[in-house]
Amino acid sequence: MAAGTTTRRRTAALLGAAAVLLPLLTVTTPASAAPAAPGRAAPEKAAPIVLGHRGASGYRPEHTLESYELAVRMGADYIEPDLVPTKDGALVARHENEIGGTTDVADRPEFADRRTTKRIDGRNVTGWFTEDFTLAELKTLRAIERLPDIRQHNTIYDGLYQVPTLQEVIDLAKRLGRQHRRTVGIFPETKHPTYFRSIGLPLENTVIATLKRNGLDHRDGRAIVQSFEPTSLRMLDKGLKVPVLQAISTAGAPYDTVANGQGPTYADMVTPAGLKEIGTYADWIGPEKSRVIPLKADGTLGTPTPLVRDAHAAGLKVSPYTFRNENQFLPADLRNGTAPGDYGKALKEYDIFYRTGIDGLFSDNPDTAIIARTAFLKSRS
Repeated sequence: MAAGTTTRRRTAALLGAAAVLLPLLTVTTPASAAPAAPGRAAPEKAAPIVLGHRGASGYRPEHTLESYELAVRMGADYIEPDLVPTKDGALVARHENEIGGTTDVADRPEFADRRTTKRIDGRNVTGWFTEDFTLAELKTLRAIERLPDIRQHNTIYDGLYQVPTLQEVIDLAKRLGRQHRRTVGIFPETKHPTYFRSIGLPLENTVIATLKRNGLDHRDGRAIVQSFEPTSLRMLDKGLKVPVLQAISTAGAPYDTVANGQGPTYADMVTPAGLKEIGTYADWIGPEKSRVIPLKADGTLGTPTPLVRDAHAAGLKVSPYTFRNENQFLPADLRNGTAPGDYGKALKEYDIFYRTGIDGLFSDNPDTAIIARTAFLKSRS
């Protein structure tokens, strides 16, 4: 464990108060509800942070500067770029290195011969991959909506926005922080780190160098790094002072466990012993939300598991993923009608999860997360 890590675990702070500036929608977060700002003592129980999952991806094509900016305008405390490399080693924000579903590359005849099949984390994937493009080539592409059948309204923005680099995301967060007079944090995730290491494009050193170069290597929570793979997180923890989040899926094991033939499964991670081990290199866990409150056999919301309590006992904060407004992503008892893309009772879902004691959450719709958080905190005061 890196020198000073134990102190860092105790002192990492949350970010500043959220302010929602969307036209026609104003949400005021009371001062008592604000997450703890860097350099300021946290209240007895800080407000849960809201992380703009891939930006405000419920309203704009994901992982674009426009999506991130909208998330901040809606009050998100953090914006979350998933990181994958280009052929020339630049880190760009895409949920996956396969970009056939998130850019217009399939319509670009000059790149038709780049379509291929690769083995990524133990499965065959066919398409176009960021590691086969230089940054200059990737910048000629434009983002498209990943879920057009569910988020048809987002397709109006297809073809408008570029794929941003990590540096551009950092620059945006700093600019928006000055504009809105609050700290805007970044929450980058290393995607498929074992795979990229195997092809000579490791992510960790570039993440470390970029955060340090931008003055973000601090314990104050302006940057938090995350991954599903403990090996990647241990590298980041060794090289950085920033807080670390271990992402935890619903089933299976991190790919570094699979590739190495040893290591924890996700089920191992959520046991008291597993959480204690995570605490040796991380400050947070980010479980899929059904690990906090599972669904019943009929698809309705069940009762909370001990995970939040056990994580807190291990000194870890908890930020589950992913919260979305649409029926397709809600428990059966919180849906309105049967159309998958219609909005359901998302505010009620947020409230139920906030009441489990979580310390944050990832949302595609930061505005509704903020509205629900404000109501929750008001009811608690």
